[in-house]
Amino acid sequence: MIAATIAHEDQQLGTRPGAFDVEDFKARAKAYVEGKPDPSGSTIPQQLAKNIYLWPEQSVLRKALEAGLASQLSLVLTDKRILELYLNYAQFGPKLYGNCTASWYYFNTPPWLMTKYHAAQLMGVVLFPDLIQRASEGGAYVDKAVYPKTWDDLHGASNVWVPRQAKGMGGWKVAVASVGITDRASDNQAKRGNQDAGSTMPQSVRSLLNR
Repeated sequence: MIAATIAHEDQQLGTRPGAFDVEDFKARAKAYVEGKPDPSGSTIPQQLAKNIYLWPEQSVLRKALEAGLASQLSLVLTDKRILELYLNYAQFGPKLYGNCTASWYYFNTPPWLMTKYHAAQLMGVVLFPDLIQRASEGGAYVDKAVYPKTWDDLHGASNVWVPRQAKGMGGWKVAVASVGITDRASDNQAKRGNQDAGSTMPQSVRSLLNR
């Protein structure tokens, strides 16, 4: 999941000085003012700043605040910590936040038992979390007839983009090592009993599934 997140959301997280590349930010601002598509997308520090402190709607004010807050986060936190917070605050569905809840909600499993496909699918979910539903048999679902672009993005991320991007980085071990992570999920089995480790289905997920 960590490798999929880095590969899909911000491949330069562990190698870039600062929260974002200034030239990329200028190009994004210019495109926004001119009403053109975003040429690069937000970095993980920018997304984290938005998720914790700001609001989702696009605006010049929000983008400016986001840039300043993201820069501060990058100054005081390690890339590893920024990624940890991002995965705990990211939205993975309507009123569904965090990697642990997403794993249980979509796949009925703790996060360390997710497959590569599960992780890649969640990278498609995070693009349009308010439009994604849980399929009856598990996994993420969106109605292709109603939201064709969302359907394309969900299945593109799951089957093409994330595997290709992770491979392009040298594989999952290289991807996670770029932010200073060298251990595996299996190396941390002793910590799984912690109430914050995601070892059991959260009550919030049970409530969503029982609606």
